[in-house]
Amino acid sequence: MNAPIHPFLLQSDLAVLQNLLQDIKAEGTSGSTDSHDHDNQATLHKLAALKNEPTIFCSYDLKDLPLSKGTGLLGYALQRYVSWAQTVVRNPVDVVFLTHLLLYFSTSVPSALYLYYHFSYVHGVCHWVMQLYYCGSFTLMLHNHIHNNGILAKRYAWFDHAWPYVLEPLMGHTWDSYFYHHVKHHHVEGNGPGDLSSTIRYQRDELFDFLCYVGRFLAFIWIELPIYFWRKNNLGLAVKSAVSEVTSYGFIYLLARLDFYPTLFVFILPLIQMRIGLMVGNFGQHALVDDIDPKSDFRSSITLIDVPSNRYCFNDGWHTSHHLNPRRHWRDHPAAFLKAKREYSEGRALVFRNIDYLMMTYRILKKDYLYLADCIVPMGEQIHMSKQELADMLRTKTRRFSEEEIQEKFYRVGRK
Repeated sequence: MNAPIHPFLLQSDLAVLQNLLQDIKAEGTSGSTDSHDHDNQATLHKLAALKNEPTIFCSYDLKDLPLSKGTGLLGYALQRYVSWAQTVVRNPVDVVFLTHLLLYFSTSVPSALYLYYHFSYVHGVCHWVMQLYYCGSFTLMLHNHIHNNGILAKRYAWFDHAWPYVLEPLMGHTWDSYFYHHVKHHHVEGNGPGDLSSTIRYQRDELFDFLCYVGRFLAFIWIELPIYFWRKNNLGLAVKSAVSEVTSYGFIYLLARLDFYPTLFVFILPLIQMRIGLMVGNFGQHALVDDIDPKSDFRSSITLIDVPSNRYCFNDGWHTSHHLNPRRHWRDHPAAFLKAKREYSEGRALVFRNIDYLMMTYRILKKDYLYLADCIVPMGEQIHMSKQELADMLRTKTRRFSEEEIQEKFYRVGRK
């Protein structure tokens, strides 16, 4: 709980974290409520000042770029790029999405094509490592695309609909399957018992259960998702999701028959790593589920204030905020959190810092609850809990739900 503040946090993350740390410091002092309200307003003003600043690169904040007059040729080039890019993207702050599209089409696509023209193991391994580096940011850019039906301006709608079909298989996604599973399924079921990627039936700090969780997704999601839609009387989505999987696998199979080794590094290995990565990430997002009210978005998901999730993956750490409003713009999550801070506190939400979802999964599987307790940014009654008490509380949130408990907590008439 006394961990240092990461120097590479986004400015918005830093503002919210400092606000929460001030709450902890002020807790118990006289007049603290008025002080908290004042701090909230001051922080919201800081966030409002950042709201219209475009994000150009993940690694640099706007203030760190040479965009002012007199910064030479590089500054001029950046100014021209930003001015043009803001006419291409749907939201003027999302210049970074165009930056990433240009990056992928200028590196991943030609690299993949050249592997089929002239294959070498060195190039194949380097290409695979490059895609591994890209896949997190790409997937969260795609995440914004599927939730908002695009990321580019209407005049570029044709390209906005086309680029996923080129880049998805290169990054390990099958065509459209992320949309069908994540938007049409996961956000409907919300980690409940009907969610095919739900964590509640697993003992979430046991490696065997985790391997079963990942293994089931790898082996059966291609057929389980169409069956889910069919059982929900949505034949259209059942057919579409089945076709997206079968055609993707068929495409990869035909390419492998044509030339196996380029296909291994360009499509097969990225597909395997992406499927595993999606489940490891989702496990970390939903491993800590409240045993009293598991249906609550505040108690079945978490919030991370960290660098990998938010700087490089477009505020993916604000996962509770995303579940509360799946179409909320990624830049709006910190302010939305702050405006609903009382609800988060009363809802016993969990906020962590200096940890990402992959490390969250790793620490849970190690049963390293004291480490996780150190990463908590306590809110409300959590502020008065000791490190051991926080660790014990976290341990209760990884327990497997029995079928009787699932019936009682998710389906009992009268429960919200």
